[in-house]
Amino acid sequence: MTEEMPDSAPLDPFAQSPREFGAGPPSAFARPTPWRRRLQIAGWVVAAGLAVLMILIAWLAVTAPLSRSLKPIAPPSISLTSADGHLIARRGAVIDKPVTMADLPAHVPQAFMAIEDRRFMTHWGVDPRGIARAMWHNLWSDGSSQGGSTITQQLAKGVFLSSDRTFGRKAREALIALWLEAWLTKDQIMERYLSNVYFGDNVYGLRAAALHYFNRAPERLTIPQAAMLAGLLKAPSRLAPTSNLKGARTRAALVTQAMVDAGYINQAERNALPPARLNVHDTPDATTGTYFADWVLPQARDRAGAVYGEQKIETTLDWRIQRLAEAAIRRAPLGGAQAALVAMKPDGSVVAMVGGKNYAKSSFNRAVQAKRQPGSTFKLFVYLAAFRAGMTPDDMIDDTPITTGTYRPANHGGKYRGRITLRQAFAASSNVAAVRLTQKVGVDNVIKVARDLGVTAPLTEDLSLALGTSEIPLVELAEAYASVAAGAYPVLAHGLPPEEQGWFAKLMQRQRQFSQDQLDMIRDLLSSAANRGTGSAAALRTSTFGKTGTTQDSRDAIFVGYAGGLVTAVWIGNDDNTPLPGGAAGGGVPARIWRNFMSGAINEPVEDAPEETQDADLVNAIANVTVETGIGNVGLGVDFDKDGGGMTVNIGGGQIRLPSDQPAGPSGTQPPRMAPTQPDDGEDGGP
Repeated sequence: MTEEMPDSAPLDPFAQSPREFGAGPPSAFARPTPWRRRLQIAGWVVAAGLAVLMILIAWLAVTAPLSRSLKPIAPPSISLTSADGHLIARRGAVIDKPVTMADLPAHVPQAFMAIEDRRFMTHWGVDPRGIARAMWHNLWSDGSSQGGSTITQQLAKGVFLSSDRTFGRKAREALIALWLEAWLTKDQIMERYLSNVYFGDNVYGLRAAALHYFNRAPERLTIPQAAMLAGLLKAPSRLAPTSNLKGARTRAALVTQAMVDAGYINQAERNALPPARLNVHDTPDATTGTYFADWVLPQARDRAGAVYGEQKIETTLDWRIQRLAEAAIRRAPLGGAQAALVAMKPDGSVVAMVGGKNYAKSSFNRAVQAKRQPGSTFKLFVYLAAFRAGMTPDDMIDDTPITTGTYRPANHGGKYRGRITLRQAFAASSNVAAVRLTQKVGVDNVIKVARDLGVTAPLTEDLSLALGTSEIPLVELAEAYASVAAGAYPVLAHGLPPEEQGWFAKLMQRQRQFSQDQLDMIRDLLSSAANRGTGSAAALRTSTFGKTGTTQDSRDAIFVGYAGGLVTAVWIGNDDNTPLPGGAAGGGVPARIWRNFMSGAINEPVEDAPEETQDADLVNAIANVTVETGIGNVGLGVDFDKDGGGMTVNIGGGQIRLPSDQPAGPSGTQPPRMAPTQPDDGEDGGP
């Protein structure tokens, strides 16, 4: 029995009565089916999204006028400033006429699309698939990173004067990319991109790059040449073929394979391609420079990209500290030798750099470009390896001649101390103790420590490594000691403030911490060496940590240390690698340069007479002795007793003793606290 509906029951406006066959579609007022309801909701979401997008575009048009993005990009010019606003250098760009897509061979833009933006012709300025792929790769990779920006986004980035990696900047970049796609054709976007992107060597734009690297117009580029240029965009300064041809060719091979994967060429064509050959056409760059500016400029250009007009790039350089560094080198008694200094904060921010005595005479940067033996400063890694193996500064080691095996190093001057602690061995810079420790912990473990602390230079895999026989740039030594100052490693030297990064980029940063025990022990040793050992001439009133280094035949003399939140490395030597006169050592002139510089940099007054005056007196004293003895141009050296009891002048194979009551120079003052320039402490870093 069916139950009848009461007459008073409300009618359901969406109730559907049975329809006859052929009665036609249901009324538009009928209840929507589930799929129709989902479609309606999706439509509302899209409409709301478009409304928000229009609001964002309107906001962007006010804060960063979009009309500017449609104008031709002006040639870039970079001005480098110190952290406190002083102009360091101004550099223009090498540019040429824009390119036209219609005139380029098809494989030229295809090379760039294959490696930078394979879906360039189909997306609307932003590629969600590319972003998702890059995020997935970066999340699971072993440190390498990929970007998800399209070619349009890369062009849009030129609108901004910063390249920080925050979400806000990326959002604005995406909005401008959508704007460009709406107002320009794909050919116009590609033309602007190719005509302004940076290719390394201060060269901007495809035409200038083709002429610079291959001495030919872009309309005549071959596939290998186009692939090499496209490959440079990942890291233009690092991959520039003029300085890294192997890296540029390796990257070009990835580009040609990407062209195969994209269907632009087939595998057989790719395999038959020869590597691109350079025909460099240099353009004079009449600009100002300094050692620091030359070092930091490639990074500044990479960060600047293709932007409108002049850009001011702030660096980490401290103008006051840089002037102190230059003065310390200028006043040092170097004779014909060269010198270098690099100073950084424990986080790697370089605040001063001197690459030689005179930039105008030689722009070769000895702080960065030169690779020299570090001598005993390398023992930092040996003793850290020992501490990793469970040893302590109070453990004993034999400071006696090595009489077994084929490698038999000796302490400088043949002086041995018998059985001593690791602390005493480090402070005295014992060669035989360092070699015995390396034998005990293994050469591989010493190399592992050096690599962990940022040393990238090739290292010899034998026991001579313990004495610093492998050549290392001074800046890498400073980075290693900065790691100890910071308590974390590696520390990478940088001349630009770190880019502002989002939370994900910060999460991906990887830096390891020293164990507190190991950190305390190595700092204990560095304090002993700088205050009571071979580096005592560098000691300041504040806590001082450091190590001297002297290579075989006194070819290099080094002091590296830190105090007052500043890490500094000083080197002296001859460019032709000939020995320094007088048996110079790291505890002599380099330690005094370090102390003179650091006392001003950290605002600590120097005790007693200024050491610049002391050094001048020392030079005058040597000159007087030379004249009085009638000896010509021979090697001279000076030793001061630590207790101030007198001075010994070494002339050729003989010595002249000046007692304490005899004036040391025209001023008649005896320099206090000077460590011997020829310490009998095993400072010879040679085999």
